[in-house]
Amino acid sequence: MISVSNRLQETKEYYFSKKLREVAQLKKQGKPIINLGIGSPDLAPPQEVVEELMKATQAPGAYQYQAYKGLDELREAMCNFYQTHYKVDVNQAEQVLPLMGSKEGIALISMAFLNEGDEVLVPNPGYPTYQAATKLLNAKLISYDLTEENTWHPEVEALQKLDLSRVKLMWINYPNMPTGETADKEKLQELIRFAKANSILLVNDNPYSMVLTDEKFSIFQLEGAHEVCLELNSLSKSFNLAGFRVGFLVGNSDFISAVLKVKSNMDSGMFFPIQKAATKALNLDISWFARQNDIYKNRRALIWDICDSLDLTVNKNAVGLFVWAKINASLSAEELADELLYDKNIFVTPGTVFGDNGGNYVRFSLCVSEDELEVCKKRILKPKAV
Repeated sequence: MISVSNRLQETKEYYFSKKLREVAQLKKQGKPIINLGIGSPDLAPPQEVVEELMKATQAPGAYQYQAYKGLDELREAMCNFYQTHYKVDVNQAEQVLPLMGSKEGIALISMAFLNEGDEVLVPNPGYPTYQAATKLLNAKLISYDLTEENTWHPEVEALQKLDLSRVKLMWINYPNMPTGETADKEKLQELIRFAKANSILLVNDNPYSMVLTDEKFSIFQLEGAHEVCLELNSLSKSFNLAGFRVGFLVGNSDFISAVLKVKSNMDSGMFFPIQKAATKALNLDISWFARQNDIYKNRRALIWDICDSLDLTVNKNAVGLFVWAKINASLSAEELADELLYDKNIFVTPGTVFGDNGGNYVRFSLCVSEDELEVCKKRILKPKAV
C-alpha cells in the first residue's frame, strides 16, 4: 500500500471545502439554502478592470511565462497603493512581491523561515490556514489566546511567560478576522517590541483594511516594523477579485528575498492579463471603496437585525467583511449553526472553525444580496413547523 506523508496525519481537510460539499448536496435535494458562511464577494469587480483583463489577452506574449517577481508596473501599483492608502513608502525593486493569493503567501513564508521543530504562535480564534501551514511543515503550533476582554488582541504579558526559545514566527491579522476588531496601534506597537526582543518574525495578514474601515491600517505605520515584520495584502475582498488569486507581500528586502527563493521554485509567474487587470485595480481612487462600503453597510444592518432576532450580541464598531456574533443562549456554536442550516436553510460559520475561543460565537458573511438577507430575516422570524 502507498501511504501518504506523516505530515498529513495532523492535517484535516479545510472546513469550507468539506462543508460546502454538504451544502451543495442539500441544494441538489431541493433545499433553498442561503450561504452566509463564506467571504467570497458576490459583487462585480470594477468594469475598467474587466476591460483591462480582456484587452491584455490580445497583447503580444500574453500567454507566455511571466517574471517571478511580476510586472514592474504591478509592483509599482502595489507600492503606490501603500503610499496612497496607508502613507507607507515601499521600495518597488526590493520590498514587494506579488503572490497568487495571500494563501500562497502563508505557505511560502512558512517554507522560507521554518525548520522542522520550530515553533509558531497562532491566534485562537484565527484563520485556519495558519495552523495548516505550520503542521504541513512539521513545525510546532503554539496557540495564543484572543479574547473579547482584551479586544481580540494578543496579551504580550502572557506571551512573555511562554518558553520562546524555539518560536520563529507569529501570525497576526488586523483588521481582524473573524472578529472584525480594528487594529489597536498601541497594543501592536508593544507586540513589535516583543517580537524584536525575542527574534520572532511577526506577520500581519491584512486583506480587510479597505472594507468598512475609516482608518486604513498597515503594520508598517508602526515604529520598528520593518525590522521584524512582513505584511500580506490581497485584492480578493477589496476589489471583488477573489477568483483572480492576486495578493502581495510587503517587507524588508532580506525577508522578501527569502520568500522569493521559495516562490521561484514553486510557480512560473502570474498570468499576464491578470497582472494587468490587478494593476488597473490598485490604481483606482478612494471612491470605489466608498461605493462598495455603502452596499456593505446596508447588508450589515440587515445582518444586525438577524442577530437581534436570534438574541446574538454584535460589536457595531467592528469592520471587515463579516459580522462576529456572540451567542447568549445555552446553544454551542455548532448547535446554532446546525439549527440554522437544517431548520432555516441558512448556512453560517460556527466560531469553533477558528479555534475553541470561538465556541460561543458564529460568523455571518456580508457577501449576500439584500434580497436574500430579507429572506433570511423572514425565515428566522417564522416559527418552525410542528
